[in-house]
Amino acid sequence: MKANYCLHAILVCLGMLANSQALSNEKLNHLRPLHSHHEKGKEGQVLQRSKRGWVWNQFFVIEEYTGPDPVLVGRLHSDIDSGDGNIKYILSGEGAGTIFVIDDKSGNIHATKTLDREERAQYTLMAQAVDRDTNRPLEPPSEFIVKVQDINDNPPEFLHENYHANVPERSNVGTSVIQVTASDADDPTYGNSAKLVYSILEGQPYFSVEAQTGIIRTALPNMDREAKEEYHVVIQAKDMGGHMGGLSGTTKVTITLTDVNDNPPKFPQSVYQMSVSEAAVPGEEVGRLKAKDPDIGENGLVTYNIIDGDGMELFEISTDYETQEGVVKLKKPVDFETKKAYSLKVEAANVHIDPKFISNGPFKDTVTVKIAVEDADEPPMFLAPSYIHEVQENAAAGTIVGRVHAKDPDAAGSPIRYSIDRHTDLDRYFSIGQEDGFIKTTKPLDREETAWLNISVFATEFHNRHQEAKVPVAIRVIDVNDNAPKFAAPYEGFICESDQTKPVSNQPIVSISAEDKDDTANGPRFLFSLPPEIVHNPNFTVRDNRDNTAGVYVKRGGFSRQKQDLYLLPIVISDGGIPPMSSTNTLTIKVCGCDVNGALLSCNAEAYVLNAGLSTGALVAILACIVILLVIVVLFVTLRRQKKEPLIVFEEEDVRENIITYDDEGGGEEDTEAFDIATLQNPDGINGFIPRKDIKPEYQYMPRPGLRPAPNSVDVDDFINTRIQEADNDPTAPPYDSIQIYGYEGRGSVAGSLSSLESATTDSDLDYDYLQNWGPRFKKLADLYGSKDTFDDDS
Repeated sequence: MKANYCLHAILVCLGMLANSQALSNEKLNHLRPLHSHHEKGKEGQVLQRSKRGWVWNQFFVIEEYTGPDPVLVGRLHSDIDSGDGNIKYILSGEGAGTIFVIDDKSGNIHATKTLDREERAQYTLMAQAVDRDTNRPLEPPSEFIVKVQDINDNPPEFLHENYHANVPERSNVGTSVIQVTASDADDPTYGNSAKLVYSILEGQPYFSVEAQTGIIRTALPNMDREAKEEYHVVIQAKDMGGHMGGLSGTTKVTITLTDVNDNPPKFPQSVYQMSVSEAAVPGEEVGRLKAKDPDIGENGLVTYNIIDGDGMELFEISTDYETQEGVVKLKKPVDFETKKAYSLKVEAANVHIDPKFISNGPFKDTVTVKIAVEDADEPPMFLAPSYIHEVQENAAAGTIVGRVHAKDPDAAGSPIRYSIDRHTDLDRYFSIGQEDGFIKTTKPLDREETAWLNISVFATEFHNRHQEAKVPVAIRVIDVNDNAPKFAAPYEGFICESDQTKPVSNQPIVSISAEDKDDTANGPRFLFSLPPEIVHNPNFTVRDNRDNTAGVYVKRGGFSRQKQDLYLLPIVISDGGIPPMSSTNTLTIKVCGCDVNGALLSCNAEAYVLNAGLSTGALVAILACIVILLVIVVLFVTLRRQKKEPLIVFEEEDVRENIITYDDEGGGEEDTEAFDIATLQNPDGINGFIPRKDIKPEYQYMPRPGLRPAPNSVDVDDFINTRIQEADNDPTAPPYDSIQIYGYEGRGSVAGSLSSLESATTDSDLDYDYLQNWGPRFKKLADLYGSKDTFDDDS
């Protein structure tokens, strides 16, 4: 406290000295009080000029003064002040009356409060001298400034409490890392309170800082990120030019060394041991290896390659960029029996290389990879991936087609058994020797049915039936000349009938060709000819065109349909096979009628007969007459029938009665003679009256004595007459009765009656008026078969 008070006292003294010095340097006319001078103007007018009479200059006050008494800022004094107390000093402006007070008699100005220059550096005030009694201004108002004198009361402050910076590893000494900046709130224009000096407190000897700028630089060469990646540096800023008594501030700077590719990849071991089964398939992983690179990011990326070794064709290597491992994979199948081990030389190199560090050596490393092949139980292996055999068609069963051969690739050499795939029906054509693999036919083959047969043969280990292999076998059926040629189509020829004098045409009546089911090797050319026995045929001849076609020509004229309208010409067709095959084909040639231009009109003999006697107009007239006569006859028969026999009544209510059904169910077991009329008789009614079952009579009548029984003969005429008489003399039958059911089935029938009308009641609500004409006829006809014979109108 005493030291602070002494410091302020010294500063006050310095301020007073500065004020006194300023007063000594002030012009005299500025120090004298103002008074009047009378001068004459151009026109004799007296002018008055006023002069200032204040005694002061720019004032200073020390900031942060904390003494017991107010600080004397300065004194206002006018040279007209004689010291008698008649002059009154007045202070106005910024802080007047609150911060600054004036003694109105002496003009001394004091600061009543502690001032802070960082809050306000100066104050502008107005001073005036007035008459104490009258307040008449003795001096015009005059403005002056009170400056707050700075002291070193603010330490330096950095812009950030913590800084972060990066610098590449292996950087040269003096490489700029980062610049830190501090500020001081003190007045930079007064003294050294705001003059800062930077220094490093922590971080040596790796880094240094420039005292004036605050730039941090590297101080050691070849700093290695892999050895130490992060550094913590403390920087100090001190004012007063770094001298003793100055204030200071600090900040922390975290400096990270960024990676550069300054390390090559290295394998941790010189040899890697791996193994692979001979049963492994291409693409299967064999093993992994890794070269370590302490660099990070893209500088640590490693790629792997096989650069040498006896397994370069069988193995490959790729890079797993997630784990930075080299993945060794099988490229081609390996065989334990062929070779049991392989050696590879693998190289690991960086993907990205920094040219600055190439001089340090190659950024790659190599390692030896030894791969052992493990034995596995492998399936049999055929000596060929597929087989093609041939066999002639029609070869006898048991003919050898060919052979397949497989072996066990394992060292044990298990015996092999062969079989044909049973999932197809082709095994019925072939068989195979289980031990030797010979394929034989089981039946003759027809090339024309199937030219190629494809089978599959399995080879299975005898000691392990789960180990098997499959091979396709294609069998070609070789053609033999076993099919004779024949017509390519059903040919038919036509010739016009003509007289003897008409010249024979040079054009063929038909052109023919042939086809052969055999291969072209057994019939590339066909020969056409007539059979030897008709080679001198007087009517037709065959000419071979030597292009597998032939033409049939007419040798004479004068063909007539009346003599012969159809000719059958045999033609022999032979192929060129060994031995040749031939067949005889029949060509049909019709004789037809033609017009004058040779166009066909008709090839029927009947048409010729008609055309010979009548012209076309006459035939048309005859046909028209026949049609008219037929129409007249049909109309006549129809009208006559409608007039005599109005069988059908078209009223709606009578249509239902027009269907009459005769339900004859036969004579039962006694009906052995189909045409014995005696079986139609009712034995029960021969000698007596037969009651009717279709109606219930009101009175019972005895049979008439005059009627004789129906004879048991086959005379149809007598039988019918008898039945008619019985029907005419039957008093129980209405004349319009048409309901007759023949219910007699003969004696001894175990089936009984099948009629559905046996249980019918005699009451009938049917209207029989429309049967007035037909009723008696049906009645007579029904009586021919006895009382049980009834025609069912419902049927």
